[in-house]
Amino acid sequence: MKKISMKFYLLAVICLGSFILLGLQNDNNLSAKDKSFYKDIKTFNEVLEIVRKNYVDEVDTEKLMQGAINGMIRTLDPHSSFMTPDLYKELEVETQGQFGGIGIEIMIIKDVLTIVSPLEDTPAFNAGLKSGDQILKIDGKTTKDITIMEAVKKLRGPKDSKVTITIMREKMTAPKDITLTRAMIQVKSVKFKKLEDNIGYIRVAAFQERTADDLRKALKEVNEKNNPMKGLVLDLRSDPGGLLTQAIEVSDIFLKSGVIVSTRGRARNMDTKAVAVNDNNEISCPIVVLVNEGTASAAEIVAGALQDNGRALIVGAQTFGKASVQTVIPLEGGSALKLTTARYYTPKGRSIQAEGITPDIKVAFVRSSEEAEGAVGKEERIREKDLTGHIKPAKEDGTKVDESQSKDLKGAFDVENDNQLKAAVDILKSWNIMKKNLN
Repeated sequence: MKKISMKFYLLAVICLGSFILLGLQNDNNLSAKDKSFYKDIKTFNEVLEIVRKNYVDEVDTEKLMQGAINGMIRTLDPHSSFMTPDLYKELEVETQGQFGGIGIEIMIIKDVLTIVSPLEDTPAFNAGLKSGDQILKIDGKTTKDITIMEAVKKLRGPKDSKVTITIMREKMTAPKDITLTRAMIQVKSVKFKKLEDNIGYIRVAAFQERTADDLRKALKEVNEKNNPMKGLVLDLRSDPGGLLTQAIEVSDIFLKSGVIVSTRGRARNMDTKAVAVNDNNEISCPIVVLVNEGTASAAEIVAGALQDNGRALIVGAQTFGKASVQTVIPLEGGSALKLTTARYYTPKGRSIQAEGITPDIKVAFVRSSEEAEGAVGKEERIREKDLTGHIKPAKEDGTKVDESQSKDLKGAFDVENDNQLKAAVDILKSWNIMKKNLN
C-alpha cells in the first residue's frame, strides 16, 4: 500500500508539474529563465515531500525548511544570512552595543568558524585569542556547517556563565580548549583623550545607534580641552563597521558639502546618494584618519568620504574591503533575512569591495619589543577578499573590476605604544609648523 501511495503521489506531483509547465509554455511573457525557475521549484517540492514522508525517522518540517533556506543563502555571500526569531533578537541587541558574551568578531572562512578579531578589554581579548584562530567546537559540539548567527547565539549568554571553545591556531600541534567566563560586553562606540600640542584624539570602535551623538559629545569635550584644537586624530582601526545611517551621519559631522556615499543595487530603491549638509558647526582643524586591515564597512565609508572630499589625510594600512550593503528584512513569525542588496561607492565613484581604502600615507604597525619576542612569525589580518563567496568589486555602472592582491601586516591598537598614532601626531605637528612658516 505504501508503494502504491507513493507512486500515486509522485504521479500527481508530476501531473501537476506538467500542468504548470504547459501553462508556462503557453505564456509568451515568461522567459526561459522563468520557466527554469518554476521547474526547479517543482523539483524542490518533490524532494521535500519524498524526504518528509519516506525518511527513516519522522522529520521536523520546520527544520527541513530552515535548513533549505540556510543552504540557499550560503550560496550567496558571507554577509547574507537567515535569522530565526531568536537570532534576529540577537542582532537587534548587538546594534544597541551591550550584550553578554566573550567579545569576538567571527566569520565563516573556508567553511570554518574563524575569529576575525577580539574586542578590546573583553574575556576573549584577555585570554589571548587572536585573529585567524579557528573555532572547531563550542562546549564540545562541532562547529561544522554552523551559521554565523547560530555561533553567536551559542557564544553569548548571561554574565558569569562559562563557555568552552576549542581552537586551532597556525603552528599548534593539536586543538586547544579554552574556557571563558562571559561578561557584559559594552562596546563603547566612542573614546577620546587629549594628546600633546593641543591635538585631539577620538576613537570610533563601532557604528551603533548612538555613535554620531556620542561623537558630537566627544568632539565638544576634546575641543574644550584643546582650545583651540590644532588637529584631530580620528582612529578607525579595527572598527568592524555597523549601521550605514550612522556612517553617513558621522561623515556629515566633518563635511560642509559634497557626496558622502552612493549605493547601487539591482532594485531601483537601492540606488541612493547621501550628501553632506552644512550646519555651520564643523571643526576647521586638520584631520588624520587612522585605518588598518580591520577597518571595515561603515568605517570605510567614513574614511572614503573624508579622503575623496579632501577633508582628511588617511594614514595606516590597507583596509578590510567590505563595500556591500546588507538590508534586514523582517519576515512572518519574527524571523528575518539579512541580505546583501547593494554595493556602495565612495564620492569619486570608487568601489572598494574586496580591495579596501588605500591610505595616503602607508604606515605598517610595528610591534613593541615585548610583543615581538612573543610573536611566532608574521600574522596577517583576515580581509574581505579572503572570505569564501565574497561579492566582486564593480564600477558604478556595474562593470566588474579586477580584485586587489595587496597583503598588509596585522595592525593593533595601543595608544601608549603605537607607531601609527605617533606618525599621525607628527603629521599634524608638521602641518601646523608648515602653516606658520608659510604664513
